Amino acid sequence: MGLSGSGKSTLVRCLASLLPPTHGQINVLGLDLVTATEPELIALRRSKISMVFQDFALLPHLTVMENVAFPLRVRGVSLSDRHDLARRMCELVGLSGREAFYPHELSGGQQQRVGIARSLATDPQVWFLDEPFSALDPLIRQDMQDELLRLQAMLHKTIVFITHDFDEAIRLASRIAIMRDGRVVQVAPPEQLVLNPADEYVTRFTAKVSFADVIRIGTIARQGRAGGADEPVSAEALVRDVATRILDAGRQLPVSDREGRIIGSVTPAAVIDVLARRRPVASR
Repeated sequence: MGLSGSGKSTLVRCLASLLPPTHGQINVLGLDLVTATEPELIALRRSKISMVFQDFALLPHLTVMENVAFPLRVRGVSLSDRHDLARRMCELVGLSGREAFYPHELSGGQQQRVGIARSLATDPQVWFLDEPFSALDPLIRQDMQDELLRLQAMLHKTIVFITHDFDEAIRLASRIAIMRDGRVVQVAPPEQLVLNPADEYVTRFTAKVSFADVIRIGTIARQGRAGGADEPVSAEALVRDVATRILDAGRQLPVSDREGRIIGSVTPAAVIDVLARRRPVASR
């Protein structure tokens, strides 16, 4: 992520082998894009990577079904097979019943779903999304973010998502690379970007972010078990999602890791500190 002109789209187009890099090395799925031959790059684009563009890039003279099936047509897949797969992709993204529609007959959110379905038709290993939701209305944009999270939970793709919206980034990302003037300034999980910014630029980027939106319970948990038999709070949970439960309990609650093992406890005071945007101290 980064401001307009920081180099986000240029970088992702280099990663997707749509632009040649002028310096350095790019290795995607074991292929060095700098030294790769044109046939190797074509094979990479056709079968292992896919991209969703900000402007949807749908073909206006093709139906939804034909747009989704287009990359399969390029690969030489038979008509019946590509339509079967395209139909499944339409169902996956919530477009069942609209397969015969043309792009101009769809809403902006539906058009974006066509773009997503088309990009998934080839079952790519790496999925590039260049500000895919920035042109959508706020409510539709949130719906599409929910849709992306749902798809990722089902498909487990490696996703490179470009955005200039930090709220969108922290909602979707496990790691964020912040760019400035064509350079990556810092790469870290959202929580670490907020708690340990690399420089003043990153500090300004994250200044208005609520701590509760990025800090996980494991960060503010302290060592030692809580008394009683309360249901544990997941260490992976964001403070915002469990704050009410902890504050209503009025006492420290146990904290568990992904395997369900108790690793410590969390107190209402620690949650209040985060809600008040005071920098947390782990294992207090």
